[in-house]
Amino acid sequence: MGLGKKVTSAEKSLMTQRADRMRQTLEARFQPALLEITDDSARHAGHAGASPGGETHYSVHIVSAGFAGMSRVARSRAVHEALAGEFASGLHALALRLQSPEEAG
Repeated sequence: MGLGKKVTSAEKSLMTQRADRMRQTLEARFQPALLEITDDSARHAGHAGASPGGETHYSVHIVSAGFAGMSRVARSRAVHEALAGEFASGLHALALRLQSPEEAG
């Protein structure tokens, strides 16, 4: 799904479901008190990893008790591991805000 390539209907169907799949995966893995997923792909059009159909760049905010006692790096690794299948199918970048309930206030 590189730049300039026409997006097939199968690819479009896969991409339009990405945020839903991410939400299901993250909810199952982290049981968040708060989960916000924002598609930032339009802001990255023309950049490396961007696809004409979008759904490649996301901001994710998670508040989860599961993050208590974890370092920032460990939290990031856990989210990336949970979303490995999405990265394998076209997800390019995440901007992460990962907090425990105590940190979120």
